[in-house]
Amino acid sequence: MNKRKLRYGMVGGGRGAFIGAVHRMAAQLDGQMELVAGCFSSDSKKSQLSGEDLFLPSDRLYSSYQEMVDREAALPIEKRIDFVSIVTPNHMHANVASPFLTKGFHVICDKPMTRTLEEAIALREVVKRSGSIFALTHNYTGYPMVKEARELVRKGDLGRILKIVAEYPQGWLLDQIETTGHKQASWRTDPAQAGASCCLGDIGTHAENLGRYITGLNIESICAEFTTFIPGRALEDDSNLLVRYEGGAKGVLYASQISSGEENNLTIRIYGTKGSLAWHQEHPNELKFQPKDAPAQILRRGNGYLSDTAKRFTRLPPGHPEAFIEAFANIYLEAGRAIRDRLDGKSNGPYDFPNVEDGVEGMAFLATAVESAKSNSKWTKFQRL
Repeated sequence: MNKRKLRYGMVGGGRGAFIGAVHRMAAQLDGQMELVAGCFSSDSKKSQLSGEDLFLPSDRLYSSYQEMVDREAALPIEKRIDFVSIVTPNHMHANVASPFLTKGFHVICDKPMTRTLEEAIALREVVKRSGSIFALTHNYTGYPMVKEARELVRKGDLGRILKIVAEYPQGWLLDQIETTGHKQASWRTDPAQAGASCCLGDIGTHAENLGRYITGLNIESICAEFTTFIPGRALEDDSNLLVRYEGGAKGVLYASQISSGEENNLTIRIYGTKGSLAWHQEHPNELKFQPKDAPAQILRRGNGYLSDTAKRFTRLPPGHPEAFIEAFANIYLEAGRAIRDRLDGKSNGPYDFPNVEDGVEGMAFLATAVESAKSNSKWTKFQRL
């Protein structure tokens, strides 16, 4: 057994980047991984300074991801990184992931997986040829009570699923802050970097992935409406979708970044023939389960009555809240288990983290919704490939 910390490098996530710091905190939370290298910015000076902030040695700080791939691959196997964490804007994900995979490195990548569906399909082929682990940080699947919700569905406690309602309202783009130099707003509203969607690509993909993760249901068709409320903005800042699932279930998905007063209010409700459940990301340690003919139950993280799966991804006793960083850490923990197994030449799967297939599904969801929003037709068939 490989008894050491996994070594990783990071591309993106330099000074001023929000998500890079989140990934680093998540990776180190369980003490099983260490950051040893990085190219933290396309600006070589900023990359150098960012690496110095993290006390990394100068010979492991790179001015480009291409240099990082080549120089890390040339290192002795006992020194080189085991995997790379990619936390760049969307348009760089495929470009960065492909050469690392080709050189035999494992990859943990922020979502959405790519800028376009075509890029996602091509990247899937690279992953298959490489044989490497590829994990996608749809972090909301990492919450213990989301995993409990999935177990309830799997056990049949909800019966046949009839309806899925997923909401993800934010209010931070109510003003045109992308014109003020706001870094996070600038790239998300830029089609060249974000792709064909802002709001749905940024947060709506989380809502779709969460519904599919919990229920196991795939989308059959979509009726979507995109709106750009803020004049001069190139991409939508509000989206409303009706969804038909394979097997007959129906869904409503709403994602918005101009909902005044909302912070990060991701909510999912699932209704079945025997009961329903509801989970709110801003209150992540609770799951409401409502049996058809019995009082509602509020299930709380950390308690002994939960499933073994929920317990396995829980770190603290009841009453001590676990939240966003821990959910991210659960993705890293499980992807790290797969990577370690691969290094040891064995498999202890199945593994519970979003993978390249989830990435392709997410991009197909976006492509279908964009097509539907542009069309005068009521329904657009899902582009599953």
